Amino acid sequence: MLNDKMKDYYDVALLLLRIGVGLIFIVAGWGKLTGIENTAGFFDNIGIPMPVVMAWVVAIVEFAGGIMVLAGLYMRIPALLLAVIMVVAILTTKLDADNIFRAMRLDLVLLLMSLSLFITGSGKISLNSMLGIKE
Repeated sequence: MLNDKMKDYYDVALLLLRIGVGLIFIVAGWGKLTGIENTAGFFDNIGIPMPVVMAWVVAIVEFAGGIMVLAGLYMRIPALLLAVIMVVAILTTKLDADNIFRAMRLDLVLLLMSLSLFITGSGKISLNSMLGIKE
């Protein structure tokens, strides 16, 4: 059970979580956007349908979604979309690895962190809060 003093840091904890998730997805999305042909080729190699379209979708969701998560602006939708991307990444690229846990540990942590942000919302230290947007 959290004491009253620890409850004061709840929103700081959400901010730290948003910073971590947001920055990782911004960097990942930017890498895909600036190398979209390689991303589409990779998607084609692993059997993702419509690889060019899906490469753009994933790149934009990761980049823009990462920005939205970082800022805490309407972040529940991108947090859920980022979680879906992580599920697909795990199912399409990690399950056949020799050491499955080692292969998917970052993807699994990002999935769980994204779901946590979807559930909790962005907190008081966010653009949503500053702009008076209810989650």
